[in-house]
Amino acid sequence: MHVLALDTTTEACSVALIVDATAEGRGGRLRERFEIAPRRHAELVLPMVGSVLAEAGLALRDVDAIAFGRGPGAFTGVRLAIAIAQGLALGADRPVVPVSTLATLAQGAVARRVAPGDRVLALIDARMGEVYAGAFAVDDEGLVRPLGDERVLPPGVVAAPDGPFVAVGSGWDAHRDVLLASWGRSPVADDGDALPRAGDLARLAARELAAGRAQDAARARPVYLRDKVALTVDEQVAARALGSG
Repeated sequence: MHVLALDTTTEACSVALIVDATAEGRGGRLRERFEIAPRRHAELVLPMVGSVLAEAGLALRDVDAIAFGRGPGAFTGVRLAIAIAQGLALGADRPVVPVSTLATLAQGAVARRVAPGDRVLALIDARMGEVYAGAFAVDDEGLVRPLGDERVLPPGVVAAPDGPFVAVGSGWDAHRDVLLASWGRSPVADDGDALPRAGDLARLAARELAAGRAQDAARARPVYLRDKVALTVDEQVAARALGSG
């Protein structure tokens, strides 16, 4: 199967095309564009799409589905990802595959240092004294699967996975002291600079597509986790207190 994937949910903008992927998200030829470019996603994402398609010698109608990072992440970036994916999918009459940004972030750890059976805690800084958090286990195919619901919450109440685990993402980088104090133990490895990449998203999307979990573009919805972007004065004071605790 051929899967086109894009992610604009963080400061990184990336697009990937996986050609001839297996149902487990393995194999295939991966082409990817990745750039850390805050506030330039809208400018970059469509040229990146055109670039990977041209490199592979494919047209948009040749792909089987268009995958996108559904969030959580920056509100503007999440909205852009879904809008671009829907526009491309509707124009090419193809389904979309929403993929968790936290799962994509965790999948990136697999490529670097994580083996089947290991666990990954993905954390994205949500600002306002909170993090987006999701825990994942690595299956026998080398793909991550959620251990529970993704949540947005203060870092001091984020639970570490049972047993050894890897911590990745901007939430770990921004709040590691609070997290370590809460857990009383350290991850076996960490990467606070990790960002989601469309290549990892594409591999997760291939599994979803093979399992019949693609959807009509018109039904695609973002996942924000947080329902509001503004705090009351009291909430701002509480958030600052958490951030300095």
